[in-house]
Amino acid sequence: MTAVPQFQLKHTPFHERTSQLSLPQNWRRWAGHIVVGSYDLHVEREYWAIRDAVALIDVSPLMKYMIEGPDAARLLDKLVPRDIAKMAVGQVGYTGWCDDEGKLLDDGTISRLGETTFRLTSAEPSLRWLSMNAVGLDVSITEVTEKMGALSLQGPKSRTVLNKVCGKSLDKLKYFRVMENTLAGRKVTISRTGYTGDLGYEIWMDVADALAVWDALMEAGHDYGLVPCGILAMDMARVEAGLFMIDVDYTAANHAWIEGQKSSPLEMGLDWAVHLDKPGYFVGRRALEREQKAGSLWKLVGFEVDWAGMEPLFAAVGLPPQIPAMAVRGSLPVMHEGKQVGYASTSTWSPVLKKYIALVHLQAPYYEPGTQLAMEVTVEHKRLHAPGKVVKLPFYEPEWKKK
Repeated sequence: MTAVPQFQLKHTPFHERTSQLSLPQNWRRWAGHIVVGSYDLHVEREYWAIRDAVALIDVSPLMKYMIEGPDAARLLDKLVPRDIAKMAVGQVGYTGWCDDEGKLLDDGTISRLGETTFRLTSAEPSLRWLSMNAVGLDVSITEVTEKMGALSLQGPKSRTVLNKVCGKSLDKLKYFRVMENTLAGRKVTISRTGYTGDLGYEIWMDVADALAVWDALMEAGHDYGLVPCGILAMDMARVEAGLFMIDVDYTAANHAWIEGQKSSPLEMGLDWAVHLDKPGYFVGRRALEREQKAGSLWKLVGFEVDWAGMEPLFAAVGLPPQIPAMAVRGSLPVMHEGKQVGYASTSTWSPVLKKYIALVHLQAPYYEPGTQLAMEVTVEHKRLHAPGKVVKLPFYEPEWKKK
């Protein structure tokens, strides 16, 4: 067996298929893996598959942990601000988790697969943090990242495609629920979750079954416009859905160089996932209680650029407005009457909304919806400011997402 160089990026279980389908060989790094950025020379077809048909996305690099034993729920309740005791078997919960100062370390999902069995996903390696907090508890923690393949099937026709190849119907699987199933005869678990803000599912399987599952979905989705989709199109969709990304829209507290780089779940708009009424201690509780009482100094919110206000900036030099062809993961100052009051962390043109939108971090009191601000745009190498307004997230949420 050929030895793998120590610093070589890993392949996902679907690499044999994805590498042959990517026309531009456009690759990106994700959690130590190499994944497809786009399958086409441009992202439009993949983006519109998410919004109009069905898209197949390889999300295997997500870190995955099985947490099992009598104290499994107790461990998770200690780690996250959500009330794990209220999660039913078969339910999935999205959450962030914090250090003792109430600043985000990571975010992900918790699936309750049994009374004492949970699966946690995260963006960053979390085994050490889980193990440190499990001292004295009757619980086992197993990393299964490399043992499981994961696919995200997203778009309004995703349920129809799954029903063609699954042993059990998906018609009654509710939003943020998970079920055991078979797909093309292979054992899988399917959760009604995703990172696009559309109707969608995530399919979890043993790596030995990965290619068979991929092939079955590609064949079943052929008549429904199924398109393999890279992370660049998914990036545009997740901004429309108001979903943030670690290392892009926030810095993990344990990776931050200075205090100002850290963010709390309340600042990131996760008020709904911070259950300060749950009993007992959890990491960061006291800091979050203080912040909730005093009010957050910053908030992550949406921002819509006023097209009619941006157009004259380009017209002055004889150009039509120049908009990014894909999501821009970069900081852009946001201004109020010539003073910087925040910054955009990800911005994109939204094809479905026909708007230039951004996820922005704003200081109080400028994060209130309706506030008129201006975001930096570059016009012929000059930094100018286009007017716009603060809006609630998400930007886009189709009615079929939760039906």
